[in-house]
Amino acid sequence: MRLKGRRAVVTGGNSGIGRAIALEFAAEGARVAIFGRNRRELDETATALGPDALAVEGDVTRIPDLERLFREAASRFGGLDVVVANAGIAPLTPFETTDEATFDRVCDTNFKGVYFTVQKALPYLERGASVILMSSALGQLGVADHTVYAATKAAIRSLGRTLCAALLPRGIRVNVLSPGPVATPIFDKMGLPQEVLDNRDAVLLADVPIKRFGEPREIARAAVFLASSDSSFMAGSELVADGGHSQI
Repeated sequence: MRLKGRRAVVTGGNSGIGRAIALEFAAEGARVAIFGRNRRELDETATALGPDALAVEGDVTRIPDLERLFREAASRFGGLDVVVANAGIAPLTPFETTDEATFDRVCDTNFKGVYFTVQKALPYLERGASVILMSSALGQLGVADHTVYAATKAAIRSLGRTLCAALLPRGIRVNVLSPGPVATPIFDKMGLPQEVLDNRDAVLLADVPIKRFGEPREIARAAVFLASSDSSFMAGSELVADGGHSQI
């Protein structure tokens, strides 16, 4: 029960890694609010989280939605101790064919959404709070077909440092969590060619030294560490959980 009494918000908490983080937080004693665009998935996850859960439908690219999220979460819980800025998208965006609409959509979700998630949470964060920004191992790598996505995730790493410098005087720690390939529905949303999807394991795991996909719960356990007092001396840091993908 490392998060007993803690109050947390997880954006993109309705599926994939975000859902796993929300469930793990609840298992460790936290009260959790989840935020996402899919009402059905939100309701299903909230049911799994238990009666103390709050599910708020909205989009991280819309500032009024974020303001409503944190008003509702703070009203329900009386304040906040943990924010996980997890919502993100990863469409396939080869450089030569990336159009402006796709560029804006990825940047608005992955960078602007994270930036304003933290800003709108700030009035409700208690001293001693932990903020976790979700980046990616691809933020450290050159991947031709993820030009925009990888750049936004590299920006998140920088943002983790600068927000930590800004918020430490308030007693708020900011750290970055960077997963590698994880078995989630995001692969089905990337727009990958069918031949790549059919051979996904071989294609994606060729460069992963541990030779398997991560499980969402493995990333969630890392998030519990960053959210808890176990990581009390970590500030502005990046925790990489990628099976060695970006390290070896």
